[in-house]
Amino acid sequence: MNRLLRTVTTVIGLLVVTITQAKPVSPTDSLVIRFANRTRLVIYAPDKAGIQALSNYDLNKIVREMGMKLDSVPGGQTQISQDGGRYLKDTVLVVTRQKDGVSVIINTAGDTVRTGSSKKDETDRNYDRARHRKRNDNQSIDYNLSIGLNTLIQQSANPAYPEDSYSLRPIGSRYIAMSVGAMPTLIRGKYASLKLYYGVEVAWNNFMFEGNKIVEKTPAGIAFVDAGRELQKSKLTVCSIGIPVVPRVTFYNSDGQKVCHIGLGGYVNYRLDSYRKIKEADGGKDRRHSDYDLSNIRYGLVAHLGIKSFNFFTKYDLSPLFVAGKGPDVRTLTFGIGF
Repeated sequence: MNRLLRTVTTVIGLLVVTITQAKPVSPTDSLVIRFANRTRLVIYAPDKAGIQALSNYDLNKIVREMGMKLDSVPGGQTQISQDGGRYLKDTVLVVTRQKDGVSVIINTAGDTVRTGSSKKDETDRNYDRARHRKRNDNQSIDYNLSIGLNTLIQQSANPAYPEDSYSLRPIGSRYIAMSVGAMPTLIRGKYASLKLYYGVEVAWNNFMFEGNKIVEKTPAGIAFVDAGRELQKSKLTVCSIGIPVVPRVTFYNSDGQKVCHIGLGGYVNYRLDSYRKIKEADGGKDRRHSDYDLSNIRYGLVAHLGIKSFNFFTKYDLSPLFVAGKGPDVRTLTFGIGF
């Protein structure tokens, strides 16, 4: 306990500054008391009246309470000060004067100094805001897994491809993508910032057909034909690599914590592979790789909406899914959530 008491006396200056809520002062407005064991009691005040006001406090009681509270602080003595005195690293002692005496608060996080009241002063709020913003801005690399659903939007009618010939199962037509990207801050404001997300993603668009339809490649183009037998599922899968670029506006609350974000940008994808997969009624599978007259280059618009930890997205192809004249004139619409 004696060692702990010597420890806390080296930071008693912090306590008095907290009590008086004073600005930094000059050495002439300070009181230094030296003890035989090299312990120093340093008291800073804005003026002589501040030092004289110490008579209103029972310093012995304050030191005793701090000593008892420091007994519960984990870690122990971990660092040595320049003048040889030892103290607990990242330990802040705060004294608050109350009606029934003095309250001592031990804060080992080293993040902020709290006054014990339910409201923070402006300094605390600014500090917390800056800390949260710095933490968010430092997250420069973004790893993301996206899952969603696909649907096809007809641009122009074609008698050779009626809509019911390639209608999709809503739940079976799934979208999966893995991406890595960066998101530097372009403009930073108090409650909002403008960021630019860009990266590389690998995506799989699965189009699962209703009924017993299967996709076939013919010399005249793509064809959706009836299998003539019962199928568990029939789908066309397109694997592509893409580059999304999305300007994003992020909003923060008064504590600097992220509230939500919105973004609108574009993407360009290149087809890496495509195949059809059929699962028979008895469980047998048939998988065949081909280009199936699909467009190699796809591009479009993407929108992001983030609320807390949930990130929603919508993608719409401005380019056709199939080569012109080789299939229906359709665009892909994808929506889902990212993690």
